[in-house]
Amino acid sequence: MFSFNTSLDKAIVRPAAMGYKTVVPRPARSGLRNALTNLNEPIVFINDMLQLKPGNAFRTFSRFLINSVFGLAGLFDVANHEGLPHRKNGFANTLGRYGVKPGPYLYLPVLGPSSLRDAVGGVGDSAVLPNTVGEPFDRTDYKIGTAVVSGLDARVQYDSEIKTLYDTSLDPYATLRSVYQQSRAADITAITGKAEASPDDTMEDDLKDPAAAPEATPPEAAPATAAPSDATLPEAAPSAGPQIASMPA
Repeated sequence: MFSFNTSLDKAIVRPAAMGYKTVVPRPARSGLRNALTNLNEPIVFINDMLQLKPGNAFRTFSRFLINSVFGLAGLFDVANHEGLPHRKNGFANTLGRYGVKPGPYLYLPVLGPSSLRDAVGGVGDSAVLPNTVGEPFDRTDYKIGTAVVSGLDARVQYDSEIKTLYDTSLDPYATLRSVYQQSRAADITAITGKAEASPDDTMEDDLKDPAAAPEATPPEAAPATAAPSDATLPEAAPSAGPQIASMPA
């Protein structure tokens, strides 16, 4: 599936994203991004409440109100300048808040890295507005249109990071998996205050390639009184791999 998504990205997604970047001016792209983010604030608010975080819920509600009124339905991120930045939150985080483990790692068609918990949470988030508000959020053309715009915009934003991943990693799949899993573990830790073990819990550096050759360990200096030895130094043990920040995601 990773190979399929990579081929799809090279053949269709990236060219379409670069075309979107060329045709749509930066202010218009920023406005669309802000508006779609603002529409997501009610979902963030609901999950803030489910996680028993009333302070976060109040800030989310204030942000939504300010941007909806003074930001022209969210086209302008006025609240960010007032010290109320957007915070990502969703039902997957709520599940993690109450002890649901991430489950198996998944690499989904088109969507990319996920886990069983995140996939279930994403379905829950996507069902909120269609079932509570209805029109236009329950219309297929609206869902497809917003998904395409969001996807192209995200691909434009992370183009340099994706290029770096492919250019510098010996195993891009393993690196992306490690980065994703550790990033999500950090998200849950921020909510619960308790460290959630990542499947790659032996990894230390977020950006280190798991498939990279181990770095040699420099030999310790011999004591001044020690006699020279012809013994061969032992080979260095493999260094620990990466232990992530995400992206969009």
